[in-house]
Amino acid sequence: MNPFNYARPAGVDEAIGLFKANSRYIAGGTNLLDLMKENVTRPEQLIDITRLPLKDIEETEEGGLRIGALVSNSDLAWDERIEQRYPLLSKAILAGASPQLRNMATTGGNLLQRTRCYYFYDADTSCNKREPGSGCPARDGLNRIHAILGHSAQCIAVHPSDMCVALAALEATVIVKGRQGERRITFADFHRLPGSAPELDNTMADGELITAIELPAENYATHYSYLKIRDRASYAFALVSVAAALELDGGVIRSVRVALGGVAHKPWRSPEAEALLVDKPADKAAFAELADALLAGASGFKDNQFKIELAHRAIVRALTDAAEGAA
Repeated sequence: MNPFNYARPAGVDEAIGLFKANSRYIAGGTNLLDLMKENVTRPEQLIDITRLPLKDIEETEEGGLRIGALVSNSDLAWDERIEQRYPLLSKAILAGASPQLRNMATTGGNLLQRTRCYYFYDADTSCNKREPGSGCPARDGLNRIHAILGHSAQCIAVHPSDMCVALAALEATVIVKGRQGERRITFADFHRLPGSAPELDNTMADGELITAIELPAENYATHYSYLKIRDRASYAFALVSVAAALELDGGVIRSVRVALGGVAHKPWRSPEAEALLVDKPADKAAFAELADALLAGASGFKDNQFKIELAHRAIVRALTDAAEGAA
């Protein structure tokens, strides 16, 4: 373990003021501590934010919910308001990790967890995400779990979160605060595709702190489904996951949301593809059309070509379950 300084502020502004080069905020530590143990990251200072007043779930004036960044994944998933009004989010959270990890992991931290690419975690190998310009051995190496959408010559890693897939489908908003003040980031703009800078996972500025996530009033609480396909039934990351939500009127689609996990550097969604289904019957033909559009341009590597067909089938199945009201 490398030496580091430790600070435990009592307020948000104090925490932000303590941030300096090579600092990290820490709450549950379910991902950061692993990264430190593997020498993937070596912070010179840890800022413990567990005392900050960010643990409440509150109603918003618009009829949605504001979730404090320090609400644990377990408390969020089992909160009665989430279960009743945003069951898609509850189901996605409960599909991730283990009960012990969900008890520790925080809402804000879930958004910031890093890829589980084998090469990223192996400090003895090259990795553009860990060391920009060093190369991406995953492209010609072991890439069964890697991206089929949105990848670049620099990186083919995927984002590991289940919760974030549901938040993408629900069109949440991330609220962050830094030295320049508070700002709101739409969920679609929060995470980045790798492009030429895969070391940057999101659009936060250095030193900014997630303070809350807001859910809109529109909740898709009747016709929804979260489907996670993985190598074993528990405690495994998704090969492909689908958050599907529908608004139906007599079997006709009035609106649809679909977000994919396990396939890209960020939760994958296309409002343009979703618009193709508006005013069409909620049937497998329409769902297959959306799957075709969502996966347009998908390309795999030697070990993960199967994920393209797997994703197509998963999208159709998740939408079918959602239309039938089977979560």
